[in-house]
Amino acid sequence: MMYSDIPAAQTLVLYFKSKGVKNIVISPGSRNAPLTISFTKNPFFKCFSIVDERCAAFFAMGMAQHLQEPVAVLCSSGSAMLNFYPAVAEAFYSDIPLIVVSADRPSYRIDIGDGQTIRQENVLEKHIGYSANLKQDVSHATQTISKYGKSLLKNSQEEVQQHNEKEIVKALAVAFDDKYPVHINIPFEEPLYGRVEEPSVQIQNLEALANPSNPMDDNWDNLAAIWNTSSRKMVLVGVNHPNAIDEGVLELLANDPNTVLFTETTSNLHHPNFFESIDSIIAPIEKSKNREELFQKLQPELLVTFGGLIVSKKIKAFLREYRPKQHWHIDTKKANDTFYCLTKHIKADPNQFFEKMGANGSGDSDFKAFWEHKKDNYEKKRKDYLKEIPFSDFIAFDRILKNIPKGYQVHLANSSTVRYAQLFTLDESLQVFCNRGTSGIDGTTSTAVGSSIYSKEPTVLLTGDLSFFYDSNALWNKYMRPDFRIVLINNSGGGIFRILPGKEDTEEFETFFETSHDLSAEHLAEMYGFEHIHAKNEAELDEALQKLYAKSDRPKILEVATPRVLNNKILLGYFDFIS
Repeated sequence: MMYSDIPAAQTLVLYFKSKGVKNIVISPGSRNAPLTISFTKNPFFKCFSIVDERCAAFFAMGMAQHLQEPVAVLCSSGSAMLNFYPAVAEAFYSDIPLIVVSADRPSYRIDIGDGQTIRQENVLEKHIGYSANLKQDVSHATQTISKYGKSLLKNSQEEVQQHNEKEIVKALAVAFDDKYPVHINIPFEEPLYGRVEEPSVQIQNLEALANPSNPMDDNWDNLAAIWNTSSRKMVLVGVNHPNAIDEGVLELLANDPNTVLFTETTSNLHHPNFFESIDSIIAPIEKSKNREELFQKLQPELLVTFGGLIVSKKIKAFLREYRPKQHWHIDTKKANDTFYCLTKHIKADPNQFFEKMGANGSGDSDFKAFWEHKKDNYEKKRKDYLKEIPFSDFIAFDRILKNIPKGYQVHLANSSTVRYAQLFTLDESLQVFCNRGTSGIDGTTSTAVGSSIYSKEPTVLLTGDLSFFYDSNALWNKYMRPDFRIVLINNSGGGIFRILPGKEDTEEFETFFETSHDLSAEHLAEMYGFEHIHAKNEAELDEALQKLYAKSDRPKILEVATPRVLNNKILLGYFDFIS
């Protein structure tokens, strides 16, 4: 076992070990050498080397998302850490405990024209749970400090050590207790590569001041009375971790005749009585002659939400226009007023809340029965529509989603991919993840790769071409499992822009909105050691899907070519057809 000879590096490593932070993703550099030495030379830690900092941060975030525990990502000084920011923002809005550790230059080197120096302190403060700015050790490189940074010597090494320990403990408490990303910034002076076999510091058993608990102060009986007397209840579930909701709670909700429960692909909730394709319910209403009457019939008295962000734009538009009398959001930490009608933030676990609600409401309402009939109708028409249309994104997603082997971990890229997935039913054994905190296309492949590391089951990433090529450095690592699979829908551009307002058949639109291209993943696959499979029609896709999931000694990419100018017409035609 080996440690850096710099006290701050030793201190961080000792606290990480004491708190059980064992997964460390490192982007190689020089200024972070004291930490790299200390982590890689200690067998307690599992270290991963990812060169591209943006990929490294999403890789670490995917791992933290899967494990539901803090994972650290470490970089050198300068612009390196700015590349962490997209993943930090995603982790902030998705409640993922990512620990960002940045090595910094001494304060007297900053803003004097020295290389690889920026203002790193608090640089992530708008999207971070806590920023711990450590002080530079004065017992290391004392001669240099005396020459260039005399003001640092006003603090003794003991004072520096006490400050640093308190800051590290505070940051770790926020990561563990609040599930927020945190930032620990550590300035180091050269020399950076000194080593010792035993640490020179002995950390204290410090405990951060616990956030005062804020138990729900509502009367459960009052809430239950409202719940059980509401004849039109809607439960809307956003991003939800697999197996987070108890089976008994699901049955309670599924059998309540007064409750319509809308789920999304990212909700990871399944029951025949739930409504899985929100847009397939709302789109026909939008096109109906008695639109107003039907929307009023769907309008709930009580809306209860839990989970993360909602994908469906249609349900958001509907609830903002036809607001419920009451909107309760269940979450122990935060409540987003997504529909501008939030009346109560219930700080509880959803399981606890629904168990407290007790018995189902009376069966006098036809609220649920009416919409179940609509659901049966669109499910039948979707099958009919698939028989009539040519090969396209719509058919490709139908085939791809039906053929994912049971038990797989499924990662969805953003934009078109997650929206198409919303229209189909997935097998309940699949565990679905998607970066919906900021909903960006950056880092989706890196997240899937990081999440796959500790997954008991194989992982498949479903992605579009722009998301895939944008994050292609995600494949640049040595941790790719041979059972890792990518299904790449290549429709030669940002197909979603063809269904948005403003679409026009001009060169400017294709270049600056749709971003049309003629790229293929074949050479990337060869460079990174993936097996590449290609399909350009329905028959080839069915055959390719069989090959994709066959056991192999290296990962695979299935690239599915679909018609760029036809996909949007078929998707929009689906909503016309079921209407």
